[in-house]
Amino acid sequence: MKKTIHFLFMTVALLSTTVIVAQSTVKGTVMDAELNSPLPGANIIEKGTGNGVSSDFDGIFNLQTEASTGEIVISYVGYASVTIPFNGNTNLGEIKLTPDNSLDQIVITGTGVIDLAEDRNTPIAVSTIKAAEIQEKAGNWDLPEVLKSTPSVQNIKAGGFGDGQLFLRGFDQSNTAFMLNGQPINSPEDGRMFWSNWSGVLDVASAVQVQRGLGSSKLAISSVGGTVNIVTKTIDKREGGFIQQMVANDNYTKTTAYYSTGVNEKGWSFSGLFGHWQGDGYVDYTNGQGQTYFLSVGYQPNEKHSLNFLITGAPQWHAVAGRDDIGTFLDNGRRYNDGVLMGVESPNNLEGGIYPFGRNIYHKPVANLSWDWNINDKSSVSSILYGSLGRGAFGSLRTSSGEATFVRGSYNNHNWFGLVSNYNNELSENLSLNAGVDIRTYTGKHFRGVNEFIGVRSVDVTSAQNGSYTITDDYGGINPWGMVFNPNDSNTQRLDRDYQEVITYYGVFGQLEYTKDAFSAFFQGSASTQDHLRTEFFTTATEEDSEKVSNFGFNVKAGAAYAINDNNKVFANVGYYSRQPFHSDLFENDRGSNELINPAVENQDITGLEVGYQFKSERVSANLNAYHTTWANRTDIDIEGRQGEADFRITQTQGVTQVHMGVELEVFTRPLDNLRVNGFLSLGDWKFDGNGSRKVFGDNGNQIGTQEEVDLDGLQVGGAAQVTGGIFADYEILPRLGIDGTWNWYNDLHSQGAASKDMPPISLPGYDTVDAGLSYKWVVGKQDTNSIQFRVNINNIFDEVYLESLNQNQIASTDPTENWKGINRSNQGRFGYGRTWTFSMRFNF
Repeated sequence: MKKTIHFLFMTVALLSTTVIVAQSTVKGTVMDAELNSPLPGANIIEKGTGNGVSSDFDGIFNLQTEASTGEIVISYVGYASVTIPFNGNTNLGEIKLTPDNSLDQIVITGTGVIDLAEDRNTPIAVSTIKAAEIQEKAGNWDLPEVLKSTPSVQNIKAGGFGDGQLFLRGFDQSNTAFMLNGQPINSPEDGRMFWSNWSGVLDVASAVQVQRGLGSSKLAISSVGGTVNIVTKTIDKREGGFIQQMVANDNYTKTTAYYSTGVNEKGWSFSGLFGHWQGDGYVDYTNGQGQTYFLSVGYQPNEKHSLNFLITGAPQWHAVAGRDDIGTFLDNGRRYNDGVLMGVESPNNLEGGIYPFGRNIYHKPVANLSWDWNINDKSSVSSILYGSLGRGAFGSLRTSSGEATFVRGSYNNHNWFGLVSNYNNELSENLSLNAGVDIRTYTGKHFRGVNEFIGVRSVDVTSAQNGSYTITDDYGGINPWGMVFNPNDSNTQRLDRDYQEVITYYGVFGQLEYTKDAFSAFFQGSASTQDHLRTEFFTTATEEDSEKVSNFGFNVKAGAAYAINDNNKVFANVGYYSRQPFHSDLFENDRGSNELINPAVENQDITGLEVGYQFKSERVSANLNAYHTTWANRTDIDIEGRQGEADFRITQTQGVTQVHMGVELEVFTRPLDNLRVNGFLSLGDWKFDGNGSRKVFGDNGNQIGTQEEVDLDGLQVGGAAQVTGGIFADYEILPRLGIDGTWNWYNDLHSQGAASKDMPPISLPGYDTVDAGLSYKWVVGKQDTNSIQFRVNINNIFDEVYLESLNQNQIASTDPTENWKGINRSNQGRFGYGRTWTFSMRFNF
């Protein structure tokens, strides 16, 4: 395979190092605690001096010390450091370093609430991205792209900063649960994720864990595809920090600084991070900028109690890439951005008078207070109280007679508060219990107003409730900070939409797990009620509430595992969800009406089954999983065209059933002491089953045509590649100097959009990409924690041209010149990014 040959660049010639032998020494062997293999190139430094050596290819070191007694510090990139005392000539034997996902250096608060797979003996299909890997390879990526080398995961960039999407086992991110320190962060209205609101989450992440399928979460969350747990820094044990500067393609720059006081003698700790980024964007006119802030205050009065308060946010604005047909991109290049109006004079001087398809402006401060109480050796309570205040808008240019007049802001403000509390009890040597509550309340305020005036200074409006009035205020322009403190609360400044949604949620959950010898088993259950109320302020003569909708839902999961021996384990899990519909699924059209869909939308039914096998040895470990998921009675939303234009369509299809099945393999190897090679392969088969009922709405919320039945049986589910694979390798050339590379392959990918037997999904060409990186760590000063790290990433090295998504299903033309690789050029879609790069320099202290 041509692209496989490209991957060979990641293997380089073996080099040898010289073992320095001293007469009066402290000696030992540095080992990887997980693979039980040597760690060559580890740093061994006599504490308080600049005296040090590196371990050889067998992990062996011999250090001549300057003092007869003292301590040595052993460190290795990506592993937790250890400090060991010595007295004269000392043989320390094997010293095992634990791969550092920051959990060794960071105290996780809310441990009973954060559902990490390691907390349960019965396995699941899971992959964990550790902090060291995130730090090196994330660059200026959002989370979906960081996860792209895990089984059954695909990311779609979508054009602008923070506009990417993630698919897990073929389910989009509205049906994958995302958790931040145990707090659900999917939109309560429709389950969507907006990564621009979370652009700083990787700066503060200790680890990210992808739980595919049923997962280990006990909450009644929207985890059809799986659950992604993001664990951030909280209480940092040691004093220190870093300053990092990053630059990248298209004038991207990012500066980040972090500092922690460590834990003082009274149990207090403080840590904070602030960063700023800006760039032009890979796609034309998709510039953006933003900040990241994070503050954590921890208090541990004694061994029984640990409290932590944190607040984080990522205020940002970024321009959005317009939709277009693939023929236009082929003619104008992958960077082309339609929907750009030239010659506009803006008060904010937006890029010299160029206003793109639209701009996203948002600020979502998130705060939580966690409390861990170790009642005794057998029981504990973990609680997290959280809240967020989202403020922002999508701004799009309005014109009259070809002249720009103002920027219309489609606002989405919200107040969101919640509490998750979990009680854990070791009932016996073999049996443990978890039980808890999950309470959430959400108020969403949606309206349109003037984001900024351009060619006019006022706009005349008429609403059913307020009559005729004149809008004279604008709200924030592209300033996300200003929107938090100036949220546009006056209903006489609304443009053409004004309504409110209130969603309340009450849930209970529990788990029993039994473990004895080589056998373990668990049972989980949760139940919840969800209330919905919509209030209209614009299209009705008086303030009008919708009918209150209350839905009961539940899930049950069970599983068992058996360890055949130290190297082999098998497991099986089964689960059933009765999931309440999203708020956006309940109404005829959520944009302009309190009218409920008739007949009423019922709960979705999800049934999952998975079996797995785990193998682990000194040099090789592997995970093999097979899954089958049936998702019935779902509502599917598809969007085509450009908002505000005559061909804009929102298609709502009810009663849809999807069946997803597949096999996943992950392999981790260390064939040489200084070489790691990992790989994965996912084979999926995702199809629709049966028929659906479909309605079409325009941008104004009005239904177009009548409701129709559509035959979907046997059609492929689009959006993500059903077959994916990848290989990752890193090689330690010299101590603290390494090279790595990743090859990703995508195949059996189909278009999205409102499909039917008459217009089935289109098969897209398969593609593959190669990324590479080079890292070097320079230890400076007398402390092993002081270092300068250099990192270069080059993504899509061979500048592969590939179609990553297609949003329409128009069949190929009989004229070959109207097609590209068998696909009609008039279909709307988007090509992936070409070659990109990042360079960063980070000073750790």
